[in-house]
Amino acid sequence: MQKPIFITALQSVSPLGENTDAIWENYKKDVHFFTLKNGHLVAQLSAESKTSIEALKGSDSKYTNLDNSVLFAMLSARKAIKQAQWEGEDNFGINIGSSRGATQLFENFHAHYLKHYKAETLSSPTTTLGNISSWVAHDLQTQGPEISHSITCSTALHAMLNGIAWLNAGMASKFLVGGTEAPLTPFTIAQMQALKIYSKSDAQYPCKALDLKKKENTMILGEGAAMACLEIEENPNALAKITGYGYATELLKHNVSLSAEATCFQKSMTMALGNLNPSAIDTIVTHTPGTLLGDQAEINAIHKVFKDKIPALTSNKWKLGHTFGASGMLSIELAVLMLQKQEFISVPYIETSQPNQLKNILVNAVGFGGNAVSIVLSK
Repeated sequence: MQKPIFITALQSVSPLGENTDAIWENYKKDVHFFTLKNGHLVAQLSAESKTSIEALKGSDSKYTNLDNSVLFAMLSARKAIKQAQWEGEDNFGINIGSSRGATQLFENFHAHYLKHYKAETLSSPTTTLGNISSWVAHDLQTQGPEISHSITCSTALHAMLNGIAWLNAGMASKFLVGGTEAPLTPFTIAQMQALKIYSKSDAQYPCKALDLKKKENTMILGEGAAMACLEIEENPNALAKITGYGYATELLKHNVSLSAEATCFQKSMTMALGNLNPSAIDTIVTHTPGTLLGDQAEINAIHKVFKDKIPALTSNKWKLGHTFGASGMLSIELAVLMLQKQEFISVPYIETSQPNQLKNILVNAVGFGGNAVSIVLSK
């Protein structure tokens, strides 16, 4: 880590709401935010957020043809730069990723093509991956660098890594980073079911993320977006600072699996710790999506790195589902809120140690193929 990077704003839109105070209150409740959609459990945006998205969509005629993944990003990005007090003329950089991108539009356009053997006019520009950051830049009226990418479920934290690199290189002084996902579509859910990882549970907590005693896969999809404003100059109003980061990629042995001991996580966490004693980490916000093998592999990696001094473990996927490319930044949001409020958010169905303090929190994310990222946030 060359020097600390400061998070001066962090805003989201998710099943927990879009207002920071409401989001925190929802985190403190031992309830999930899953509902049925076409017979499948999903975590949808709150009613308030859906209203905000419709208002955004109607605010400009050009926005009516955009996918929800773009609109989610635009709404949370607007709120983030307002919180950070950035202006468009600052020409800050933007890196916003998505695992799947314009999911609903892809499915709609493809269905139209199969029926008419003719593509609709806007089927290409509205479904390209760069569509996200370019529309956010347009909406915010900034002319800085715009980057979009997909690194599956670790996408948002890779965006954060990229922003850190630009800032440390002196190529920018401010960077907006984040992830967005709108995957609650029939084909996407069917894909997860085909992998046999989707929850069929009707229990009190249908997604058992981080529960190593579960007997079946319990992943549930959620939708949302989260954006963070990064600055290299020390800011007394910063929400948190990034004091460590790590990344690693495993060699592929299977399309979707990690190694049993998640060597990518072992490497990314070790790199993120740097010279920091592992005992200084108070809490880990795990990636744990609720799958049997994925959850166990990450915990195995944590035991390898932290030995017999395991920090308090928590996750938000039991509450808001797995939001693919947005999930890492929503985990960052949980970590920042815990640092700000100095209160640990536990998972109601597991036993874990309670941290004595909340000074350093490690956040993990990993995607298909073992693309792991670990970020250390400090108060």
